[in-house]
Amino acid sequence: MLLSSPPENRTTLLLAEGELTAIAVALSFLLPRLASGWFARIEHFLMPLARKPVLAVVSVGLSVLLLRAAILPLFPAPLPVVPNDFSFLLAADTFAHGRLTNPTPALWTHFESIDITVEPTYMSMFFPGWGLALAAAQAIFGYPWIANLCADALMCGAICWMLQAWLPPGWALLGGFLAVLRIGLFTYWINTIAGGNALLDAFSGALVLGALPRLMKTGRFRYGLLLALGISMLALARPYEGLLLCLPVAVVLGRWAWKGKSRPQPGVLLRRAAIPLALLFGALAWLGYYDYRNFGSPSTLPYTVDRAEYGIASNFAWQSPRPEPHYRHALMGRYYAENELIHFDAIHSYSGYLPSVLGKVQLGTAFLAGFLLLPPLIMSRRVLLDRRVRFLAICVAMLGVGLMTESFFIPHYLAPFTAACYGLGLQAMRHLRVWQPGGLASGKSPVGLTMVRLIISLCVVMTVAQLVTAMPGLGAVPDQPGSVRAKIAADLEKLPGDQLVFVHYLPNHDPTDDWIYNRADIASAKVIWAWDMGAAANLELMHSYPDRKAWLAEPDATPATLLPYPLAAPSAAVGSCRAGSGS
Repeated sequence: MLLSSPPENRTTLLLAEGELTAIAVALSFLLPRLASGWFARIEHFLMPLARKPVLAVVSVGLSVLLLRAAILPLFPAPLPVVPNDFSFLLAADTFAHGRLTNPTPALWTHFESIDITVEPTYMSMFFPGWGLALAAAQAIFGYPWIANLCADALMCGAICWMLQAWLPPGWALLGGFLAVLRIGLFTYWINTIAGGNALLDAFSGALVLGALPRLMKTGRFRYGLLLALGISMLALARPYEGLLLCLPVAVVLGRWAWKGKSRPQPGVLLRRAAIPLALLFGALAWLGYYDYRNFGSPSTLPYTVDRAEYGIASNFAWQSPRPEPHYRHALMGRYYAENELIHFDAIHSYSGYLPSVLGKVQLGTAFLAGFLLLPPLIMSRRVLLDRRVRFLAICVAMLGVGLMTESFFIPHYLAPFTAACYGLGLQAMRHLRVWQPGGLASGKSPVGLTMVRLIISLCVVMTVAQLVTAMPGLGAVPDQPGSVRAKIAADLEKLPGDQLVFVHYLPNHDPTDDWIYNRADIASAKVIWAWDMGAAANLELMHSYPDRKAWLAEPDATPATLLPYPLAAPSAAVGSCRAGSGS
């Protein structure tokens, strides 16, 4: 997903990728020895790196870190845009100040926001894993998005490390670099604040799937620790899909611990498992304490309170919709009663269930494979019969069963299974590489070999194409998503004294473009954003913050405007602000 390019550029790139894929397939049949010597030299050059596992993993991680940093002029660090972004930033700000949650603010109806819980405490509705990572980046670097960069490098490196346990070293290195090109640079996982949660989940899943075969082969303590670390992070960040991944892992691991040939003696096994189990149970205990502090009960999970307060659509297809609550703000009502119910009603009906499930498969495949990585899937039958990756296929099947029951789908739901999908895709490439149509055994028509080589080359070509289309003068838009609110917020931060902004929306405003988001400690924030709830309610809030200059923001004006609030005391210090102009 190209967040820094206009929709027409994204469509053009997608069509170009489809056309290039078709050309690559055709050339593989017409010229099966195309540039074979050149490709062979590149493969020979990279093999020494592939045979050094640690250096290969580090090289993959550093490459995505350096490349993403190098293209910052074209793809700058993202601004918070959608509710998920602001919700995770609230969690980060809370954790960075040494708190697990915040007290419900006075006159809290002015501060209600999508994806944020205000009662019984004021906090993000999401699980705390990604918020903790953002908080660490905020505390150390002063900028939360650094956590995305770090998680990006960890994810790509961990995918390479995981693949080393399942595939030959050359293919593991290839998988790591494909993750860099296809996920690590241009998707919303790296180019939005909230998308980093998926990077963390993919890293955690890769740890689990990479540690499992190593632990079963050697019984070493460090692999048990890495396995427990991956499971713990999934529990703190994406527990449902994490559970789907961990169920087959638990079955295989339990069987090995009971009667595996390579397992240590029971006493040794228990000693080596003590610290990993302590880590896992410690993470679950901390999550219970976090839930207790936020929601009053260790068994009340994140999401549940917010969904009970605002949601109508249920999370799973077998559940009935909730009664429509009373919404104090029409915009939030539109989000929950219209946007979400469209998807829920579709999957909740007999006629809409199958199209909804197929739509999930299509969207997930498009995100992970695009057009370029689809041709190897003609080898799916061979992959499913391949004992080397059978367990990965079982894991992906578990994901499929789980997603069939969920009401909603976004590609980051796939994140814990990213490494498993790459393992299966690369094994399909291995089978395609030796494929010869018609059963030719003479080796004179290496169609599959050339097809694989061309596909990999075009992944590089498409990466360059995405950079070129973002260059000035070639269609890139100058303003980032979220830049209007960010510009007004920056102008307000420069003004003397504290500010209070009432936000007034038109009836057709996009519910996901919500401006009412605040810091963890609202009372001490330089700028407070609040709903425009009418003269009487607004005046009550102004009396609660008597030393603040009051403003009225109108996001739907052209351009968006910021004017002194009509009921505010006259001020000679400030006239008006408009998005795109100085204050």
